[in-house]
Amino acid sequence: MNRKQFLGLTTAAAGGLFIPALETTAQAASKDNKQLDSYVLTNVLLEDGFEYNQENQVKSTKTGLYDIHIANGTIASIDIAGTKIHTLPKVAGNKFLLLPGLRDMHIHIDKTFYGERWYGEPKPGRTVKDMIDLERRIIPQLLQKSVEKAELAIDLMNSQGTYFARCQTNVDPVSGLKSLEHLKVALDKKKEVIGSEIVVFPQHGIIYSDCEALLRESAQMGVDFIGGVDPTTVDGHMEKSLDLMIQTALDYNKGIDIHLHEGAKTGIPAIEYILKQVEENKALQGRTYISHGFALGQIEPKELEALCDRMSTSGVGVISTVPIGRSMMPIPTFYKQKVKVMTGTDSIVDHWQPFGNCDMLEKAKLCAALYGWTDEFRLSRALQIATKDQVLPLDDQGVRQWPKIGDSADFVLVKASCSAEAVARTPQREATFYKGKKVYYRNDV
Repeated sequence: MNRKQFLGLTTAAAGGLFIPALETTAQAASKDNKQLDSYVLTNVLLEDGFEYNQENQVKSTKTGLYDIHIANGTIASIDIAGTKIHTLPKVAGNKFLLLPGLRDMHIHIDKTFYGERWYGEPKPGRTVKDMIDLERRIIPQLLQKSVEKAELAIDLMNSQGTYFARCQTNVDPVSGLKSLEHLKVALDKKKEVIGSEIVVFPQHGIIYSDCEALLRESAQMGVDFIGGVDPTTVDGHMEKSLDLMIQTALDYNKGIDIHLHEGAKTGIPAIEYILKQVEENKALQGRTYISHGFALGQIEPKELEALCDRMSTSGVGVISTVPIGRSMMPIPTFYKQKVKVMTGTDSIVDHWQPFGNCDMLEKAKLCAALYGWTDEFRLSRALQIATKDQVLPLDDQGVRQWPKIGDSADFVLVKASCSAEAVARTPQREATFYKGKKVYYRNDV
């Protein structure tokens, strides 16, 4: 069996454990490229601008083939394909479209069944507290192989074009600091293929599970954000719960990323309280995020716009998993009001839900479908929810703004004619690059 045939396999079985071939693919990709600190990625498709109809509407996207010199993890030059002679090693881009690398900004890989077994058992109830009771029973089992499963989840992310993940991890009386410790082991083992941030949060409530001491201890273990969870419906005391979270972040110079599932009645007062604290503490400005934030989708437009103005001014962002159904989020309003919006997988094949394929391009497609972005221009804009700093290949006027010389070489190759098509059709990822290293490839890219 040659390498190409081997990489075409989708699964391998060992001792009853489901092990995706992606792990082997990602490891091989990393090994293949360690020696290539400087090389030329040839014949890749870049977007050059928009074409317009008689009504001055975008009708299509202009593209061209380019050679890109990668040196020490950054883009050193961008030249029209074949116009410059290079003596450096060459990596064939095969006329695939180059897109900014994707970022999964809310994912729980510290507690997943991915790589082990299918799990579709009925939930014990509808509330977060019901799920907390379940977690208390199954966390010891989840911890047994949490390092290996986190590594497999990282390989899956690489295969979907993701080069960066903000990882949420439990701090609770059952697991103590073990979930965090195991996650850090996995991320350290995979540091050559993915960048990361860590959010430590009291999944079982700061007050409800009496874990402030644990949260403070975890804040000293090289993490990036302090989290919280539903301060009213779980902790039962909104101000006290938020004060504990915010003060911990301030004491250890961390950002904030809170899980807020509550509806408008209790969720909006919580958001207003957080905004007030951020407005009074510059250390939290630009470093505070509301994950989920369903309450923002349940209020009148004028109230929403007023909150969004405050969020934008203070740099408070929203991380949405782009829910469908009753919890549809006002993402178009966030963009209009210049609120930073990011997306993530959230759960991946776990006791919370059986879904989660780590596909951020699919999240962009879901946005486009939900909000009716079906034309070339708006489809191309949808990609921004999944990229660093909402960067797109072309700005709204059709001027290329990515890639640029000096950019970190974090990108993904897909078989598509433009980013609008990539969003609409979510093609398979052909290759993923992180800091210039090829961390995943589907065939011989």
